[in-house]
Amino acid sequence: MSFSRRNALKLTAAAVAAPAVLRATDALASSGSVKVLAWQDYIQPNIAEKFESDTGIKLELTTFGSNDEAISTVQASGGKGFDVVFPSITNAAGYTDAHGESLFAPVPAAVKSSAIIPSFLRDSATLGGVHAGEQILLPFDWGTEGVTLNRAKLNIADADISFGDLFLQPQAKGKASFRQKSSLIGAGLYLDAIGDVPSNRMLDVYKSEADAERVFDGIVKWMLAHKENFGAFWNNATEASAAFKEAGCVIGQTWDTTGLLLNRENSDFVYRAPKEGIITWLDSFGMLKGAPNKEQAVAFMNFMLQPEVGGMFANNTGYNSAVAGAAEFTTNEYRKQFNEVYTPAVLGNMWWWQADTPFYAPTVNKYVEILTNA
Repeated sequence: MSFSRRNALKLTAAAVAAPAVLRATDALASSGSVKVLAWQDYIQPNIAEKFESDTGIKLELTTFGSNDEAISTVQASGGKGFDVVFPSITNAAGYTDAHGESLFAPVPAAVKSSAIIPSFLRDSATLGGVHAGEQILLPFDWGTEGVTLNRAKLNIADADISFGDLFLQPQAKGKASFRQKSSLIGAGLYLDAIGDVPSNRMLDVYKSEADAERVFDGIVKWMLAHKENFGAFWNNATEASAAFKEAGCVIGQTWDTTGLLLNRENSDFVYRAPKEGIITWLDSFGMLKGAPNKEQAVAFMNFMLQPEVGGMFANNTGYNSAVAGAAEFTTNEYRKQFNEVYTPAVLGNMWWWQADTPFYAPTVNKYVEILTNA
């Protein structure tokens, strides 16, 4: 992909001087309500309260803990129960009707898409943001999945940290955590790097169903040979943190926010990029075609695209806003952690989740079941 954190920071800094500022007065509505379906940690009380105070619109928030849960929720309502939804952009294909049409509407012209870092908006097209030639989803935030470890229990130098450590470190016996779906990628990157399961850095799993079967067969066989290290599985942010704080895990493949927030509580925990490359994702938001409150949805999207709100979001979650200028509103602690994790070497070795292919999800789900029942 042609965008990176380094490019994002350059564009963000340049955008701070731009004269255009999003204001609550830009909203198309100043009353009524908006129904939002978002990740469980995205719209925290300080953002919800500011939205309602600034716009006069009531926020009706429903949360989810995984992309599968979000897709099921929207599909169950026929795409009519919510106004704005926050999917991972690579899961856009899951939000379609029986005729293959997207449940998302083209982004309304009144939504200030220009507030987004330009390279993110441009490259979102190849990741799922464009359907039938029209932009349906806008980049909202982005982050990574790497390794969180307790250095008091397992002290590995930054340069040596590997996805393989979850399965090979003796100190991690029964104390390694991971999300089954993404551990297939992490373990696969390790096995590709050492030449045991060649996969073209895991891009082959998107090439064909036969290639996906070949690669995942090899990965799962290897993982099960080291299942004595399995400590806890997680599927959302709460479970990921609990694996360390309650289940006693000393290492795990986690989202960045898990490790960074744990580090704020206890400096023994660190979040780092494995040497095989850090897994990177892009989340988005869009308005459903069946949205019952379209003007309020536009007002909400414009509110979330303000740099100040982007900074609040980053401070709350540890994720990175896709809004230009948001970094100027983050805390010193956030910027310190960012610089510790994302060195120039890390920024040059990122692995991007790809847009789902028709065979990818069912194939992955089959292997997830095998791991879960091991």
